[in-house]
Amino acid sequence: MAEVLPAEGIRLGLTATDKWDAIGQCGAVLLELDAVEAGYPETMLAREKSVSTFIGEGVAIPHGTDESRALVKQTTLAVLQFPSGVDWDGQTVTICVAIAAKGDEHVTVLSALAQILMDPAQAERLRTSSSPDEVRGLLESIGKDL
Repeated sequence: MAEVLPAEGIRLGLTATDKWDAIGQCGAVLLELDAVEAGYPETMLAREKSVSTFIGEGVAIPHGTDESRALVKQTTLAVLQFPSGVDWDGQTVTICVAIAAKGDEHVTVLSALAQILMDPAQAERLRTSSSPDEVRGLLESIGKDL
């Protein structure tokens, strides 16, 4: 889990002016974690322009285009929490799970995240947590199969 979701990749209590700012922050964290090459954050914006990464329950999963996998150094997740919410085309997002995947690992990530979101109590904990350790515990199932 540590290599897929490093502790320094969990950022709580953030603010963003809009979804583009939130996606930019996600890309910046992936760069800071040395998970991606410099061009990857722009591909995250391109992905959002083609299809929304909002998946429900206040969660979005910003990630790059299929072509951008060449810019991924290592599969890495980052979790950014925006407690005040970010307008995402009329929906409110409080959690962004930024994904940098070298292959098809993102399918496993999406499956595990969907399981968390199907449990209203776990989804609420993810949206409102003030502890990186709690977030890590909730998302642990995401990293175990990668």
